[in-house]
Amino acid sequence: MEKFSFLFHFALFLFLLCGVSFALDSINPSQSISDGRTLVSKEGIFEFGFFTPGNSTNHYLGIWYKKIPVQTVVWVANRCNPINDSSGMLTINSAGNLVLSNRNTSTVVWSTSLSTQPQKPILELLDSGNLVVRDEEDKNSETYLWQSFDYPCDTLLSGMKLGWDLKKGLNWQLSAWRNWDDPCPANFTYGVDLEAKLHTCPQIVIRKANAKFYRTGPWNGLTFSGAPELKPNQVFDYGFIFNDDEVYYTYKLKDNSVISILVLNQTSSLRYRLTWVDSEQKWNTYSSAPRDNCDFYGKCGANGNCVISGNPICQCLDGFRPKSQEKWNLTDWSDGCERINPLSCLEKDKDEFAKFTGLKLPDTTYFWVNKSMNLKECKAKCLSNCSCTAYTNSDVRGQGSGCAMWFGDLIDIRYFQSDGQELFVRVSRSELGKGLIFTQINGRADKARVVIVTVVAVLGGVSGMLLLGYFIFRRRRLLEETVSQNSDEAEDEVEDKDLELPLYNLSDMAAATKNFSDDNKIGEGGFGPVYKGMLKDGQEIAVKRLSFKSDQGANEFKTEVKLISKLQHRNLVRLLGCCIEGKEKMLVYEYLPNRSLDYFIFDQKHGKLLEWRKRFNIIVGIARGLLYLHQDSRLRIIHRDLKASNILLNGEMNPKISDFGLARIFGGDQMEDQTKRVIGTYGYIAPEYAVGGLFSTKSDVFSFGVLVLEIVSGRKSSSFHLKNHGGTLVGYAWNLLKEGSSFELVDGYLRATSHLNRKEVLRCIHIGLLCVQQSPADRPDMSSVILMLGSAAEMPQPEQPGYFMKMDSPSRYDHLPAMPESSSTNEITISQLEPR
Repeated sequence: MEKFSFLFHFALFLFLLCGVSFALDSINPSQSISDGRTLVSKEGIFEFGFFTPGNSTNHYLGIWYKKIPVQTVVWVANRCNPINDSSGMLTINSAGNLVLSNRNTSTVVWSTSLSTQPQKPILELLDSGNLVVRDEEDKNSETYLWQSFDYPCDTLLSGMKLGWDLKKGLNWQLSAWRNWDDPCPANFTYGVDLEAKLHTCPQIVIRKANAKFYRTGPWNGLTFSGAPELKPNQVFDYGFIFNDDEVYYTYKLKDNSVISILVLNQTSSLRYRLTWVDSEQKWNTYSSAPRDNCDFYGKCGANGNCVISGNPICQCLDGFRPKSQEKWNLTDWSDGCERINPLSCLEKDKDEFAKFTGLKLPDTTYFWVNKSMNLKECKAKCLSNCSCTAYTNSDVRGQGSGCAMWFGDLIDIRYFQSDGQELFVRVSRSELGKGLIFTQINGRADKARVVIVTVVAVLGGVSGMLLLGYFIFRRRRLLEETVSQNSDEAEDEVEDKDLELPLYNLSDMAAATKNFSDDNKIGEGGFGPVYKGMLKDGQEIAVKRLSFKSDQGANEFKTEVKLISKLQHRNLVRLLGCCIEGKEKMLVYEYLPNRSLDYFIFDQKHGKLLEWRKRFNIIVGIARGLLYLHQDSRLRIIHRDLKASNILLNGEMNPKISDFGLARIFGGDQMEDQTKRVIGTYGYIAPEYAVGGLFSTKSDVFSFGVLVLEIVSGRKSSSFHLKNHGGTLVGYAWNLLKEGSSFELVDGYLRATSHLNRKEVLRCIHIGLLCVQQSPADRPDMSSVILMLGSAAEMPQPEQPGYFMKMDSPSRYDHLPAMPESSSTNEITISQLEPR
């Protein structure tokens, strides 16, 4: 028994001597943390130690959730100073400071700087996720000499503060990781905006470098006017605190067993809230920002209002007009809007105010607040100052109180179908007399002008009823006229008078292309050959020459000219002009030196020039171009022939969607159409279009999904079945996903590279399969695709894709022509097929 007791105490002594810390939540100066040893908070919620993120081999010191199998790091000490091996060690020096050093090089990697030296310093990891240094002699256990909560990374935990400690000069802001493998801060930060008056109506801003990228709108006592989704809920309480010492937003979880965090990410979906679902062992995303194109800062320029359901999405406020109508027509809204009539400011011609509801309030850079004024006093105050352009309540609790006034241009306004706030915008009395009224027609905000008739107090009941009837009649007629015009909108947009492109002579085109020499031929599409050329001024061009033999090209040529002349986006090819002379019809484009995407991804030699990062950027660029066509352009465009050969690449390998000959325009709120003339390219056409002639934005989404799978795999969808016993590329990808072997789909060259982001590749395959689902309703829209491309959040599982069956078996799809395997630029299109 004595021997056993001796061995037990000796083992315990060795345990303590070795400093094993996986069960400890704190250390003192006599202890240290080296690679492989960790601190664990008392309840086992958080763990602190060394880790390697993603595919990186670098070592960082940080905090993560211990019980969550998906590595979720919430704080990193040495964000931009990684240790390239396991030689890192954290100690507490004689001054009580934390010191992270590299034992191999004897260099300090990271350290703290305490203003007060503790007698007995201790480092402790709390169950809140806060890593703190305190004095063990201090009886107040919550008096911290240093805490990680004062130096946020990309994650806001319950109880953390987002804002400013004005007394200590601390800026509590989130900063995104550079990428999944590198926690060093990137371009994006998320914090309280100090350009506005601190103690009035603070707002939170995402910045890209120093420029505003997204804004929540000012705090109104209940929520942020631009984030109406932030409401009282069952998960957390929230609030905004501002006093002489601090200005910050914070939230507190109602149930400590719930895990919910706010994260800033270096993606298109920058800020999002995640909640861990233990039963499903995954993170669920409950809100994100920017949520759509109207959330991007200043989308519609000065005095513009962004209406996401509108077409176009940007509209001028009442009393304003586009500053540059030409740019506005090209969906370039950056110049914003200017007043139609100047303000008077004279007592005899006092200006008035147009009332708007459901708005995200303008930027508060030039802003004034008085908490004691009511709305009537606020209006009088604004009228008395010629520089005041708008006003509203600063606090919406109860009946509303306080006065908020804006000066100068009104920036970053958007409309919400529900929620939002009132805003009273100053306009000339002459404009208000026109009777500007907002109505909702088919979910879109439209402006209607009606005649305002002054009703005097002595007006009789019968006259009043007649007047009321007149207004009802006028409004009904307005609704009927607007709805009836929607179906004609698309055709009106492409009348011949709208053509404003340079016209080139045939002789100029012949000279530019060396008389259409074969040496200058760079490709051939469904409508004819494409030549490289050079104009007299030295500008390089690409000339698409319509084939004389084409019996379908004239209308498509006209469509492409009219469409592309109106479209301006970095991921769409730019049309410079056209040539129409005799039977010759040509389109003159900007010249893109790197040809088309199929030249690279379907060729083993050229494919090696496209490493994964370039391929991923191409996928994102194509998605952004499609989003512009489907949602952000002045017209809603369905491309109908998206494929690898129609994606051109510029000198930096940035993608540009081309060839709009088959595109269709949708007007108003039209979402789909049907045709008996099915046109497109085999391998990319959505099943509902090939069989029933139905096409919509979801048809393009299907083509995009196929394209994503081709970019990842390096295999051509249209010829895949010839090599694989009738199976399709999407079917092959689907089977691999079900087997958990999706990585086998990846191009062999990419799989052999050392810097491949495996998680990103698998995410793209998953997104591709979501896009090619059999039912159009199941497919995501392009805004959701872009969010998924940039987010680490859990995605839904895809349903069975279209064309899943083997193509060599008898089926209703047998009438689709096969694609010659050798072709890369002259792909066969499907045309004039009658649905069975």
